[in-house]
Formats: sequence, C-alpha cells, structure tokens
Amino acid sequence: MTSKNTHRAVFATRIGAIATTVGSAVGLGNIWRFPYEAGTHGGGAFMVCYIAFIFLLGVPVICAEFILGRSSRSNITGAFRLHASHRVWQLTGYMGVLSSLMILSFYSVVAGWTVEYMVQSAIGSLDYGDAAGYHTHFDSFVTGNWRPALWTIVFLAINFAILMRGVAKGIERFSNILMPMLFILLLIFCANSLTMAGAREGLSFLFSPDFSALTPSTMLGALGQAFFSLSLGLGTMLTYSSYFADNTRLGRSALITASLDTVVAILAGVIIFPAVFTFGMSPSAGPTLVFEVLPSIFHSLAGGTVWSTLFFFLLFLASLTSTISMSEIAITFFMEELKMKRRSAVVLNTGIAALFGTLCALSFGCLSDFTLFGLTLFNFFDTATSNVMLPLGGMIISVFVGWKLDRSVLSEQMTCRGATRFRPMRLLVFLLRWVCPVAIGLIFAQSIGIL
Repeated sequence: MTSKNTHRAVFATRIGAIATTVGSAVGLGNIWRFPYEAGTHGGGAFMVCYIAFIFLLGVPVICAEFILGRSSRSNITGAFRLHASHRVWQLTGYMGVLSSLMILSFYSVVAGWTVEYMVQSAIGSLDYGDAAGYHTHFDSFVTGNWRPALWTIVFLAINFAILMRGVAKGIERFSNILMPMLFILLLIFCANSLTMAGAREGLSFLFSPDFSALTPSTMLGALGQAFFSLSLGLGTMLTYSSYFADNTRLGRSALITASLDTVVAILAGVIIFPAVFTFGMSPSAGPTLVFEVLPSIFHSLAGGTVWSTLFFFLLFLASLTSTISMSEIAITFFMEELKMKRRSAVVLNTGIAALFGTLCALSFGCLSDFTLFGLTLFNFFDTATSNVMLPLGGMIISVFVGWKLDRSVLSEQMTCRGATRFRPMRLLVFLLRWVCPVAIGLIFAQSIGIL
C-alpha cells in the first residue's frame, strides 16, 4: 500500500471545483446524443426513465469515484493501489487510462466537425438548401481526407493550450469561464425555440410521457444514456476529485453535478424538438440530427447564420470541457506513475490523441477499408470504450467501494472527516452494493448483445 499524495494541486475555490466537475460531465452526450436518443425512444417516457437512472445510478457512482479520488489524492491506478493490495483491482486503473486515450482520439474527431461547421457558419458558407443537401455535404466532408484530420488537430491544439496551464490556472480558470457561457447560450436558444410554431408540440413530445409505449429497449437506452452522459467508469470524476479541497462536500457535489448535467440535456431537448416539429422534421433522425437536420432548420430562420454559428460554438464549448477532463486522466497517470513533468505528460497525451485521432478521422475516407473486428478504427474505438470498457469500469468501481473499501474511508470522505453529517450513508452503500452493479450489468449485457 502506498501513502496518500499530500503535495498535489487543489482547486482554488468551491465554485471552480463544481464548474470543472460539471464541465467534465457536460459534453456532446448531452447536446448531441440525448436529443436523438430521446427522439428515437419516443420522448417523454424515455426522459422520465433517464432522470430516474441519473439519480439512482449516477449519483452513487459519482460518490464512489469522488471517495476514491480524494482519499488517495492520486491518479486512477494509484487510487486502487492505495486501497487494495491485490493487483487485479489496479487493472481497472490501467483500463481507465486506456479508455480515456481512446475516447479522446475519436471524440476529438466529432469535436473537429463542430469547429468546421462553426467556421463555415461564421463566414456564411454553410448553405446547402434542404436536409438532403446538408446530408450530401456532411457525407462529402467526413469522407474527405485532409479537412477532418486538420480540424481534429486544431481542436486538440486548443485542448493542449488549456492543459499546459495546469489545474488552477488552466482547467479551473477556463471552466469558470466556459460553463457560464455554455448555460447562457443554452438559455438564449431555448428562448428562441419557445417562440416557434411547433413549440407546444415539441414540448409535449419531450414532457408528456406515454408509458404505454414503454419497452425494455427504452429503459435500457435511458440507463445507457444516463451512464455515458456522466462519463461514469472512466475515472474522470475520480481524477478531478483528487484535486478537491478537504472541506468539499462530496454528496452535495455529486448531486449538483448530476442535476446540472441533466438540466443541460433537457435544455438541449427544449432547443431541438420545437424546431424539429416546426419544420416538419422527424424527431427520430438519429445521430445526423445536429449536422444535417438542424443546419437546414437554421438556414430557414431569420438571422440563420448567427444562430448556426452560436449553436456550433455551443457544441464546441461542450466538447472542450469534456476533452479537458478526459485528458487529465492520462496526464496524472503519466506524471505520477511514469514520473514525468506536466509539460511532457501533456505533450505525450496530446501526441497520442493526435496520432490516433487523425487515423480515426481518416477511417471515414482513405482508411475506410482498414478494419478491426469488422469495424473502422473510429467505430472500433467508440464501440470498445462505450460498450465494454466504461460499463465494466463503472461496475468494478461500484463493487469495490460498496464491498471492498474500508467503511471508515467511506465515512471519513462523505463527512469531510466528521465536519459534516451525511445522513443517507446506508442508502449509498446499499445502492453501490446491489442496485448499481445490477443496473450497470444490464447495460453491459445489452451492449455486448446478451440482451
């Protein structure tokens, strides 16, 4: 067993700690994935299940990661090494680092698409008529070679510049700026959508659940969205909580993080569905909703260039807050396990992501014939992490904290060393021992095709 790292950077303010943690959860999963998942699964019933799973599954597992992170003041591998003598548990840490690098690689490709669309919108060249025209353009763009790769590198360079400034001056400072900006943009878009002719129909679709249409597929889809929206099992929350001050209340921070993450997803639905119904589009358009359907809608609005630019800027901000947190998982590992300076660790993390991100970007074009297990590199990275590594990591973390971790550590962290009270301690332990592993197991079983 190693000793706790007491010489680690700490977030300067409580607001900064919340802003960075919420920023790590809020990303394309909220603004891009949630609307098309809700649209595909019928709207209101899906959203009710999603919210229920966020608080039944998400909050306890966030607490588990927070406990491991702050109690160890270490990277994800070091946290397991501190609390468990058997090396099998430490493999979860290595899996988390590998997952973060793989996700950063393919996620940066999609983030690069948002930068391309933001720039095109700003200069007024994103004008391709109807949804069919935007489909043709999007297909031509992603199957090209140099532009998708270029924008991936540009996005990673911005990510690199923030990470180089460190925890307090880089991650915390920029999160304090980016997160309020993101919420302001969301509210502006919501106000605009609520003035549209299809606002009532869109809101009814999102907020009026039809439980007669509820299926196991809908429930499992909502469970999966809740899990991946919060980036559980990756080690992001564990890494960020290792920078928490000793007086940060973990239960409250977990609840705030889950709540604000959910608010962002709901606001994204309020933005998108009124527009979709106003212009007679299908709410079940799927992943193409953002890059094909919405640009055609913006084109039809007065001031469409401004709205389109602001929307893709919003996606860019959401992408950036997530990739910053994903990067920090590997960076702390390189610094503490490989004894690298922060500058070298950031360079290595960005270099790996740039290499594999470029390959992922090209997997839609000149490398489309190169496959692993029948999948292009982009789809392989996505499938391997989202369907296997993240749910497995989340299940292990839940089981470890619920069953293996010394209860005195759990109590010490949730009460800030006895300075506060945490009344639902027994409920938290029960959820981590029984409810969370079963629920995450269902996600895992569905993702690998057992269910």
